[in-house]
Amino acid sequence: QVQLVESGGGLVQPGGSLNLSCAASTNIFRLNLMAWYRQAPGKQRELVAAYPRWGSRRYADSVQGRFVISRDTAKNMVYLQMNSLEPEDTAVYYCQAEMVVGSTTSNFWGQGTQVTVSS
Repeated sequence: QVQLVESGGGLVQPGGSLNLSCAASTNIFRLNLMAWYRQAPGKQRELVAAYPRWGSRRYADSVQGRFVISRDTAKNMVYLQMNSLEPEDTAVYYCQAEMVVGSTTSNFWGQGTQVTVSS
């Protein structure tokens, strides 16, 4: 079982920045992947950014060039730096972790943190 706790959400004006944090209860090197998703009212949850244990980070087209996912392996933390925020970025942001043990893949989710972009 992996517990994830997000923080850093809030209200920001268009063009502003926020940095979301996700604390994992385990060594993140044990995880196949960590990612950020978001869900806006009335919409499906969508992938924002992913940081695989191996390979390149990837981003949704809508945030490419504005958002950066990073990690601190010593602290078991993953971050999402969000710049040039737009009202369309308003959503609940969730941290997700994928763990593979043998032939079993498990996904874990945080409780979410609200991001509101509004003037």
